[in-house]
Amino acid sequence: MASWDAIVVGGGIVGASAAYHAARAGARVLVVDRDDPGRATSAGAGIVSPETDLHPSAAYLDLSRRSAEYYPSLIDALPRRAGYQRCGMLVVAADDDEERAFEAFAPRALQRQREEGAAEDAGAMREIGAAEARERFPPLAAVRRALWNPRGARVDGREITSALHEAAAARGAQRVRGSVESILLEPQGGGDGGERRVAGVIVDDERHDTPLVIVAGGAWTPQLAVTLEVPVAVAPQRGQIAHLVLDGADSGPWPMVSGFHDHYLVAWPGGRVAAGATRETGSGFDPRPTAAGVREVLGEALRLAPGLSQATLLEVRVGLRPLAADGLPVLGPVPGRAGLWLATGHGPSGLTMGPLSGKLVAEAALEGEWPTELDAFRVDRFDDAEVRASRASTR
Repeated sequence: MASWDAIVVGGGIVGASAAYHAARAGARVLVVDRDDPGRATSAGAGIVSPETDLHPSAAYLDLSRRSAEYYPSLIDALPRRAGYQRCGMLVVAADDDEERAFEAFAPRALQRQREEGAAEDAGAMREIGAAEARERFPPLAAVRRALWNPRGARVDGREITSALHEAAAARGAQRVRGSVESILLEPQGGGDGGERRVAGVIVDDERHDTPLVIVAGGAWTPQLAVTLEVPVAVAPQRGQIAHLVLDGADSGPWPMVSGFHDHYLVAWPGGRVAAGATRETGSGFDPRPTAAGVREVLGEALRLAPGLSQATLLEVRVGLRPLAADGLPVLGPVPGRAGLWLATGHGPSGLTMGPLSGKLVAEAALEGEWPTELDAFRVDRFDDAEVRASRASTR
């Protein structure tokens, strides 16, 4: 029977970050990684552009901004660049409907930039013409409007997660492939009331003692939480992403591109372009690419960038995003379960927010106190109807 200062359940980007930051703080850490098919981290396109996100929640926007600001220092601390690069972001309007949406979006984005004092910076957003937009992203259509965000960055989810695990291992963290069958709880303070505290976990019939468990299991987190009587309104949302290769293209410097139909293009070196993504709420734990999903992402990709029509379809990746009922991450301690913490629910923003979320939860768990300014993401905010609906959508 082994003993650990902290056990992290889940090896995606959030769990990897939590493990790295806990190990960096000197904790003896075990990561239990089941690596389920459809894990969102392995499929995500990796857009980091909070400046072009107009989410209605101020708390969400603040966490997204802080997450983007944290990336450069994190990357500098890792053993390799992990596929991170500031490449810029184009938000474009290609038809009448999108032009109307652009006219509502652009003034709000630019106003927020002014309020944050960034309007005069070298990296400030600005509207550009169709010719300049196509110069930056050559396959692009002759769009009607375009907003250029020089601060936008891309990150390879697989690469950064691998780098985080490598950095955690260098600080003594261990990682096992397995399934957590149960989290062991015992009465808090030896009493027989409802308050309980973490005592350990059972992994494939083997007990591991620990006073601290961070569950970062993505869309699968509620499956474990329900056994602990923790109501979490998180369900999988399928996202299908087509990866294309345009032979001979010098695509490394190309920016990311977003329209107004929740789809995007993310270019990588070697002519590769990721085109995504579907947002299939109610998909359950089904990681298959579908004919309808592939048609949707390819149709949107070619509508925005007809220059990709002769690209080779390399692969289709499918991720099951952990989507919370209210669209906000689920972060923090579980009330009545001392030593049990959750970090999930990032939906389509896991690669943006995951590294900072893992850091915040790991540091707060080791210190035993959750910052009040993050209460918008608290674990116990859901009502019974939201929890029942989320559970029903996974069946």
